[in-house]
Amino acid sequence: MNQTMREELVTLLPRLRRFAYGLAGTMADGDDLLQSACLRALDRADQWRPGTRLDSWVYRILQNLWIDQIRSGWRREIAVDEDVMTAFPGGDQAREMEAKLGLAEARREVAKLPAEQRAVLLLVSVEGASYKEAAEILEIPIGTVMSRLSRARLTLGQALSAEGPASSDAARARS
Repeated sequence: MNQTMREELVTLLPRLRRFAYGLAGTMADGDDLLQSACLRALDRADQWRPGTRLDSWVYRILQNLWIDQIRSGWRREIAVDEDVMTAFPGGDQAREMEAKLGLAEARREVAKLPAEQRAVLLLVSVEGASYKEAAEILEIPIGTVMSRLSRARLTLGQALSAEGPASSDAARARS
């Protein structure tokens, strides 16, 4: 592995960690998944072709490891680690609490999505990958990316509008 590849891999770590956490559901499991992906990338550095996107290659490794873990039965259920939600100082406490509750609810709903939809949603909406990049990383057609993303967004929108803090505010306003 050359120095440039190592440096680029280090700069990718925050994005890869966020993706791993989103897939795994907890920071601990996400960190384990990320560590396994980094080890595999380092072990197989000779398989990466210079001139191609390192991020896509490592995202694919991470995704494949996660799928392997699901298939092996190692991961049965995705749970949201509420300890990740840290207190932010200052500001309007009521508004901050509502935002935290909304974020926690959104994380729970994302964790409930089918694995294929969750992976596409995280890559496109959180990591900012284009549809084409997501299709390459996940090794699926662009149309499938668009379909899964649409279903994921629709499911999340319905779940959050039916159960989220905003709907309880609307219900209070009507009563």
